This record gives sequence, structure tokens and C-alpha cells, in this order.
Amino acid sequence: MTAKDTETRADTAVAVQVRAEGDVDEQALAYLRTKIDAVLGRPGIPAARGEVRITKATARHTEQPWSAGAELVLGDARVVVHAREATAHELADRLQDLLRSQMTRVLHRREEARRSATPPPWRGGPAGDRRG
Repeated sequence: MTAKDTETRADTAVAVQVRAEGDVDEQALAYLRTKIDAVLGRPGIPAARGEVRITKATARHTEQPWSAGAELVLGDARVVVHAREATAHELADRLQDLLRSQMTRVLHRREEARRSATPPPWRGGPAGDRRG
């Protein structure tokens, strides 16, 4: 790992807050932070800011007591993800997968919109059906 990678991850960790509610241990939070840093530290990802909340339900009869919600802003795009799982590790893995797919979709959509925009005729675009 290079110093540049370390700086990028430190910047994203500061901009994205991780909050816990309920009986969430430090090990689960550390694993979740690792997964979030892996998603946000990928090349080509703009600076992100926002919040990730992880909650463990107190009711013992719940099949999926762990839930998480992430609301991130990437440049001018907003990414919102929600997940529920039976364990903290499964939740972190699911959250990582959902964040990665949503971020890829948002970034791809932005890139396609930029590339597919045809300039108008007065800016050198196609002249249409002009005959001269």
C-alpha cells in the first residue's frame, strides 16, 4: 500500500461517519469500517461524504436483528442503501456489495450522460438536415 492510498482512505473515513445504535461491539464496527473503506477507496470514486448507521435490535425473536442504512453523496449524486441480516459480518458484506453496485451504477450513469450528449449545431454538432 502506498502513502497515497493511505491518505485517500483517511480522507474518506473522516467524511463518512459510522454510527451505531443498540448493542453493537467494536469488532463489528471495525469490520464495517473496513468494508466501507474498501468501497470508497477504489480508484475513480469521487470524494464521498455522508453517514452509515448500523443497528442491532434488542428483541431476541427477530430473525434478522442487524440492520444498516447508508446515505452518501458522491460529487453531485446521492447513494442510499438499506440492508438487514442475521449477523454483523453478513450485514457488512451485504452493505459493501450494495454500496459498490449503487456507486458503480451512479458513476456509470454520469459517464454515459457526459459521453452521449451531442453538442448543438452552433457548437460544431451535427447540422441535421440542412441543405445548402
